[in-house]
Amino acid sequence: MIVDAVRDACRGLLLWDRRRIAVAVAAAAGSAVVIGVATVLIPNSLFARDIPPVWWDYPVWILTAVLIGMLIASYVRGPDVEAERRSGVLGGAGGILGWFAVGCPVCNKIALLALGYTGALTYFAPLQPILAALSIVLLVVAVIIRLKGQYACPVPSSERSVRS
Repeated sequence: MIVDAVRDACRGLLLWDRRRIAVAVAAAAGSAVVIGVATVLIPNSLFARDIPPVWWDYPVWILTAVLIGMLIASYVRGPDVEAERRSGVLGGAGGILGWFAVGCPVCNKIALLALGYTGALTYFAPLQPILAALSIVLLVVAVIIRLKGQYACPVPSSERSVRS
């Protein structure tokens, strides 16, 4: 079942045209910049980071951005296809968890207000790798569902759906 879903998702990805690929690249780059600047994985003067990034922050950040780009591009409709309406709850949750996973544990205002500085270091920082894994899993599942649907259940064009 999982193998079939991944196979159908790969087939759905092969159906992408240049427009969807361009949207995926642009969305991935945009989300990488937004997450990278806000979490100071991209050094900048707008934000500060009290705790330096750990080694796994960078691969999680890039993988999260790529998966977000693919997920966003999966919502781009083709020129001859009616709009698809599906929920992006898994992808949204995965993106938010990815943001928290790569961010500074004591720069996160929610964790800081809820746990304090010491609590954020003691309780939230050890949870960040789990948040990262959960984020990647949610995003991969969301992308597989979207791509599988594009191959296994394509929305018919209005031209082909009318039978004479």
